[in-house]
Amino acid sequence: MKKFLSIVPRWIPALLLMLAIFLFSSRASVDLPDFYDWDYFIKKSAHAVGYGLLVLSYLHALKWNQKYYVLAWLLALAYAVTDEFHQSFVPGRNAAIRDVLIFDNLGALFALLIHYLYRRKYEKENQ
Repeated sequence: MKKFLSIVPRWIPALLLMLAIFLFSSRASVDLPDFYDWDYFIKKSAHAVGYGLLVLSYLHALKWNQKYYVLAWLLALAYAVTDEFHQSFVPGRNAAIRDVLIFDNLGALFALLIHYLYRRKYEKENQ
């Protein structure tokens, strides 16, 4: 039980981000703001940033261990797939696999790359 209680707090950021993503994707398209000419760019950027943060929160839960990069990435993609499926039930929204394969995936991969480069630089400085 003690080990379980030490693990749970590490997952809180991931759970909160998953909740935020779920709530945003639960909004009907008529309830979403319109950014006019920038609409597509802003909404797809939000996908990338959201899943970049999500993959980092998974990595945090996995104690920032580099050997878990692939697991964190797969968890983020799995959540992206379930989120797109969920959107297919929301009025005015549709599921788009390109969102998962392009925007969510690239956001997660970019965040992992930034983490890797930062970690490598930090380790070189502290040798």
